[in-house]
Amino acid sequence: MQRWSFNLQIYFLNSRFNQILKIRQGEEVVIQDRTIYEDARIFAPNLHEMGLMEKRDHDNYQSLFNLMTTQVKAPDLLIYLKASIPTLVDHIQLRGRDYEGSISLDYLKRLNTKYEEWIASYKEGPLLIINIDKFDFIKRKEDFGEIVSLIDSELFGLF
Repeated sequence: MQRWSFNLQIYFLNSRFNQILKIRQGEEVVIQDRTIYEDARIFAPNLHEMGLMEKRDHDNYQSLFNLMTTQVKAPDLLIYLKASIPTLVDHIQLRGRDYEGSISLDYLKRLNTKYEEWIASYKEGPLLIINIDKFDFIKRKEDFGEIVSLIDSELFGLF
């Protein structure tokens, strides 16, 4: 991981940057699962703090991120699905992805803390926080409908 963390993060940064450029060129409404900000504010710093990315590489990564973000616009609406650790664990288990089965609880807590810190300081654009501990949008259609209503209200106002 230490050998390849920088390379992988640069790959993700480049991929997200290209996604943003394509989205901005198109006419369609697009929902993007992850943002360029998450890589730079959550995953790269976490790797650095865990000793898996050298300071020099992390500094270079952040410098490149800062340059790239001068060329793109923030999302029209950032939707943060806030969850407690037990809810995150439940969702990971429901997905049943083999590679997620080895995620440690400590790592999950670290990421969750980083997300909370990032969201608390997010100023790039409109933000909607949805506490998914209170919703089961997979099993209950009314919960899904309520989430859609929250998003519509944020994007288009009350009426």
